[in-house]
Amino acid sequence: MKDIDAIAVLQDPVRRRLYEYVAAQGREVGRNEAAEAAGVARTLAAHHLDKLAEAGLLESGSRRLTGRSGPGAGRPAKVYTRAKAERSVSLPARDYRTAAELLAEAAEEAGLDAGLRAAASRRGEVLRGSAAPCAGLEGVMEVLAARGYEPYLADAGSPHGAEGPEGEAGAVGPVVRMRNCPFHALAQHFPPLVCGMNLALLEGLLGTDGPVRARMDARPGECCVVVEASKNNND
Repeated sequence: MKDIDAIAVLQDPVRRRLYEYVAAQGREVGRNEAAEAAGVARTLAAHHLDKLAEAGLLESGSRRLTGRSGPGAGRPAKVYTRAKAERSVSLPARDYRTAAELLAEAAEEAGLDAGLRAAASRRGEVLRGSAAPCAGLEGVMEVLAARGYEPYLADAGSPHGAEGPEGEAGAVGPVVRMRNCPFHALAQHFPPLVCGMNLALLEGLLGTDGPVRARMDARPGECCVVVEASKNNND
């Protein structure tokens, strides 16, 4: 299915609500849960979820939602997750990804990491404009959501949130993680360069002299940056 046809599937408001709910969970979602979240009957939700899977926007599978196995555990239920493939439409056709990949390759070969991070930090400051640095994680969530990072609160005490990349102590309390990286395709090919750029951009966007800080904390399938209360704010 062409990208434009797949995106057109989201024109139906119920289908779009179901897609957005499944995408926001970051895990497998069953039909009953999705139907309740969208406020529709299970049979209608099942129909739209399968249409989304046919369009390649969702991936489907089956598992026992009870967590039990063996006799009496019940039949496996159909579950859905957001598809990993990207969809985009440009009219007329444009190919910015190739240009970005060429620029990233040239920057990496020339050792321009520091210059790129400096430029990204300045761009983040421009995007923030005259606004003060984010005063807390709620403000961080709003800023990141507006830029497509799909932020969510996570427990800093989890294995992924307790320590920084060099084993430094992380925040005590919730941290903001991001299910989506807007630079995912580039980050896959040029991880040090692009992830460093992303961190610098978010530092400029959120501010480095306020009560929150961004730092690297790579996690499979998510953005490489995490945002937490700064150490000074925890003292």
